[in-house]
Amino acid sequence: MGNTPLGWAAENGHEGVVEILLARDDIDPNKSGEGGQTPLMLAACNGHEGAVKMLLAREDVYPNKSDEDGQTALCHASENGHEGVVKMLLGRDDISPNKPDEYGQTPLLLATWNGHEGVVKILLSRNDIDPDKSDDEGETPLGVATLNGHEGIVKILLGRDDINPNKSDDGGQTPLSVAADLGHQGIVGMLLGREDLDPNKPREDGDTFLRWAARNGNEEVVKVLLGRDDVDPNKPDINDRTPLWWAACIGEVGVVKMLLGRADVNPNTPDEDGQTPLCCAAENGHEGVVEILLARGDIDPNKSDERGQTPLMLAAWDGHEGVVEVLLARGDVDPNKLDNDDRTPLWWAANNGKVRVVEMLLRRSDVNPRTPDKDGRTPLCCATQNVHYEIWELLRD
Repeated sequence: MGNTPLGWAAENGHEGVVEILLARDDIDPNKSGEGGQTPLMLAACNGHEGAVKMLLAREDVYPNKSDEDGQTALCHASENGHEGVVKMLLGRDDISPNKPDEYGQTPLLLATWNGHEGVVKILLSRNDIDPDKSDDEGETPLGVATLNGHEGIVKILLGRDDINPNKSDDGGQTPLSVAADLGHQGIVGMLLGREDLDPNKPREDGDTFLRWAARNGNEEVVKVLLGRDDVDPNKPDINDRTPLWWAACIGEVGVVKMLLGRADVNPNTPDEDGQTPLCCAAENGHEGVVEILLARGDIDPNKSDERGQTPLMLAAWDGHEGVVEVLLARGDVDPNKLDNDDRTPLWWAANNGKVRVVEMLLRRSDVNPRTPDKDGRTPLCCATQNVHYEIWELLRD
């Protein structure tokens, strides 16, 4: 179905034609055309204030009529940011300002999606606007503004007492989780400025925001979170891994420093496999993190995981020479400590062909190169069986 002459005139802002047509008694001002859109909707969608004013002057115009997508004239005007039209429509006593389209999106939500801050302000100036109304996917205006990075609108919404900043969408994401995921630092700061926001509420993946930020090296978010008294810096995930554990594991030096700056952070908390932050940093070769952790007086450099493997053993296993050097520089690191299979750091370095680490360990007078494991295999046996010729030369002397 095509548009009527009135619809065409309204859509294109031809006020003179609109006026002539509306003067006729046989004109239906509500007759819809393509997509179920009435002349008022077409004029509102395109911001033609003169045409809108003329149409609204007719007592028989229905301002709340919906098109095939469920959108009203106010929806169209709000979505497209036409502030003058929005004001005209809201000036009518019979307007329904919260009427959603077929997707559950209200005029406020549509204006928010597109970042029309002026329209948002106009709509929120009304007492009968629901600022927290969700669409069919559970998206609120605050969630949508956060998703699209519209800081100005987020600030406006957070200034209201009737906004729930912890409300999640159907996917379980809260505004804070969305802002954190997308790196919208300014919005994260604004959200955390609300006293009623729960920073320890798990994300949809079960993570807390501090763990997420620590794991992703997001120093700004970590800083803001640690500035709050109600954030638990030691809260572990389902694998008993704390924010510090994750930051150490990934090698995020800046985050590790921030976390250790809190007096209530435990640097020795192990995960479900018994690995401490130091173990994890050593295993992954994060020399800078290892140095920071070892600088603390409350770190046990020999604390082993459930396999009995110490930080030195884990570093030797993977050939992380820098970490091995840092650990061996400490007088309290035991280079001969055995794991659950009676294997030493030297055994693992020899078995895995880590020549430089073998050399570093053999330079120490307190390293026993002949210690066998439970199966009677010495480091020399490992080097021989795995054809690590250089290591075999070093060990047979």
